[in-house]
Amino acid sequence: MGSTTIPLALLHDYDGIHELDNSLPPWWLYGFYLSIVFAFIYMIRFHIMGGPSSEDEFNTAMAEGQAEVDAYLASAKDLIDENSVFLLTDAGRIASGKKIFDEKCVSCHLADGGGLVGPNLTDDYWLHGDGIKEVFSTIKYGVPSKGMIAWRVELNPGAMQEVASYVLSLRGTTPANPKSPEGILIEPAKEVQTPDTTEAVDSTSISETATIQE
Repeated sequence: MGSTTIPLALLHDYDGIHELDNSLPPWWLYGFYLSIVFAFIYMIRFHIMGGPSSEDEFNTAMAEGQAEVDAYLASAKDLIDENSVFLLTDAGRIASGKKIFDEKCVSCHLADGGGLVGPNLTDDYWLHGDGIKEVFSTIKYGVPSKGMIAWRVELNPGAMQEVASYVLSLRGTTPANPKSPEGILIEPAKEVQTPDTTEAVDSTSISETATIQE
């Protein structure tokens, strides 16, 4: 018997599905070749020539973002109001507040805050509250009934925050000729001491200590 030749097409039939030997679409084939070229370029650029890693690019992006945040915060001081204002502790901005105070406020409060037409700013008596929000609001809107103008016309929010913070820094100082107290006595907030809980404390010794102090 002679050998039987099996048609080539029969070798590509699987469960009734015929596999065709069509050429790949040119766009797919070119894209595949391009990806191989890109892989070699990427390997040479970042693994041989020392290009920036993903971590380096992340750190650079974070640094740029922080610079943008710092730039925004530098201008955000003029976006505050009596609800978002907070007490400043930076010596430079407190000094700026003092400069504005010396230019705008000494005619009514004196240079040392002792008070003249305006109230004494160094004691614990306050007409409109002793918090940074209250002092800021007083500066911003003024007190027309007492002859104090609304400084928001002349000062931006950042400047009013600096003045308010400086005014609060005068509390507890000793002016040369303090004006008589005006307003309501408001005791300064006392710092709360948190007890050390790292060691057990005998309640009996606490009672004895309290008795001795009394």
